[in-house]
Amino acid sequence: MTHEQTQQHSSGWVSFTYASFLGSIAMVALGIVFMPIDIWLKGYFAMGTVMLIQSCVTMTKTVRDVHESRRMVNRIEDARTERLLMTATKE
Repeated sequence: MTHEQTQQHSSGWVSFTYASFLGSIAMVALGIVFMPIDIWLKGYFAMGTVMLIQSCVTMTKTVRDVHESRRMVNRIEDARTERLLMTATKE
């Protein structure tokens, strides 16, 4: 039976992604705060930014879940095929 090993991300890469995410949020927030526009327009941009981040996280999770479920189906199919081949060679 074949077992796929998943490669784990290094701690440096994980730290970099968190730092990049936090840095980008900070830059956008500061840009909105210091923008020379009315407060209601700043609120609109802030809400839009929060919704954009939320939808990106949701879409990323959904794409990953679909990929993982397809991998599981492929593993099940591979196991069935291997079992059939093993029983065919025993006969």
